[in-house]
Amino acid sequence: MDEEKLLYFKGFLEGQLHNLLVEAGKTCSDMRHDRKGDFPDPTDRASLESDRNFLLRIKDRERKLILKVKEALDRIDSGTFGICESCGKSISEKRLMARPVTTLCIECKTELEDQERKERLRGTKSKKKFPS
Repeated sequence: MDEEKLLYFKGFLEGQLHNLLVEAGKTCSDMRHDRKGDFPDPTDRASLESDRNFLLRIKDRERKLILKVKEALDRIDSGTFGICESCGKSISEKRLMARPVTTLCIECKTELEDQERKERLRGTKSKKKFPS
């Protein structure tokens, strides 16, 4: 990959990382200062807890994305960005534009997903109970 494209991806990933970290900081601050949690009604309290759990699941996904973005930036610095970890071939620019944190080319990712699907199907079949 040429230097101009690497600089583009580095800038894009750094911007994405900055935005994710800013949002994470806002969420932590908001949750610490949220005093709306004093509800005498159990239904209102349950609704608040459900909303918080949903927000925490989203934030956990963002935390994982932050790690992936940092790893992608490390790959840019080490010269391995855009190279498939499985087969060693170049990852297409189209794929990197869609998912810049990817570590697999589309062929290897498709093969991995097929294997995972087969494993899930095998797991489902082995869990079925057959009449004696």
